[in-house]
Amino acid sequence: MNKSAHAFQILAHRDFSYSLVSRFLAEFGLMMVSVAVGWQVYDLTHQPMALGIVGLMQFAPAFIMTLPGGLASDRFDRKNVLLFGYVLEMIVAATLFALTATHHLHVGLIYAVLTLVGVGRAFIAPASQSLVPFLVPQKDFVSAVAWASSSFQAAAIAGPAAGGLLYGLGPAYVYGISLACFVVAGILIACLKIQLKIHNPSAAGLSGLFSGVRFVLERKIILGAVSLDLFAVLFGGATALLPVYASDILKTGPWGLGILRSAPALGAGLMALWIAHRPIRRRAGLKLFICVTLFGLATIAFGVSRSFWGSLGLLVVLGAADMVSVVIRQTLVQINTPDEMRGRVSAVNMLFIGASNELGEFESGVTAAWFGVVRSVVIGGLGTLAVVGFWSWLFPDLRRMHDLDPKA
Repeated sequence: MNKSAHAFQILAHRDFSYSLVSRFLAEFGLMMVSVAVGWQVYDLTHQPMALGIVGLMQFAPAFIMTLPGGLASDRFDRKNVLLFGYVLEMIVAATLFALTATHHLHVGLIYAVLTLVGVGRAFIAPASQSLVPFLVPQKDFVSAVAWASSSFQAAAIAGPAAGGLLYGLGPAYVYGISLACFVVAGILIACLKIQLKIHNPSAAGLSGLFSGVRFVLERKIILGAVSLDLFAVLFGGATALLPVYASDILKTGPWGLGILRSAPALGAGLMALWIAHRPIRRRAGLKLFICVTLFGLATIAFGVSRSFWGSLGLLVVLGAADMVSVVIRQTLVQINTPDEMRGRVSAVNMLFIGASNELGEFESGVTAAWFGVVRSVVIGGLGTLAVVGFWSWLFPDLRRMHDLDPKA
């Protein structure tokens, strides 16, 4: 069987296919909401700092609730944990729809509603990641991670583009369709046949809550991989400022913002499909550091670009480079984690990701307010390159890591 046929054979697993579609719909809805919220907030305030607060309001509750969310994934049926998170996302979409349709929306209410997005992610992320190893044979796990990432990135491509186009009809349309996506995503998860036993019901309290943190801290290669991503994206993330670039620098409307928001996901999705067909097996550490370096360089180039199409291409490159880091990191975490710890360790991984994304958005807003938008992005890219150099020295075993095959 050739590699292409083998890559698609994994979709024959019914529950895995259901989970992919559910993941796509949930992220598609969330990305549409993100575009609409970003444009509304900037339209109401015209302040980059306000966009930074959007990220902070999602990060703060996620930071508080991610470890409890991981513990819940190890103590209860992960399907039910996922459904709980999806219900919270439904509430967000329904509330924003109602507030927009009745013209009662203002920035303070948007910030308040966005806290539920952070809480929902705190339960969805560890439950969905720790579910994957139970849906496919271990030999297919690297491909499964790539497919799961492809589903996520496909939604991140289509979601912002659709959100930007629908926003032209009115933001209420965006929130209404997002609500429908969350409902269908929940139904698909409820239809999974797999029954997951409860792991370690006695692992409660502070000991159980922080056991995932201890697990990661004791394994230097995993710690190096997740912390490299944390600081690289924390400094190099420019997505929070895309409404400013679309409106004031590249002179496009909501449609342009949607396309710009989709571009990193397009690059990431194409890279994920490539990895699904040709999984990363060898020289993984070197490839990780090269791609994070490319991420930083693309960020700097995007910061100074004044061409819409040039900026679009750079965002595609940025997303493709980041996807290599995502696949290597997620594979390292899952193949080295025992079943009874998957939820809590995935929660720690997602805590790092959330910090890099949402806290990175806040950092971008603050530095843009201090130094200006363009300087903020360029400084962030330079910060990413500095992190690569320091981490290469701090975690030499990660740099020299060769084998990424799952354990037999």
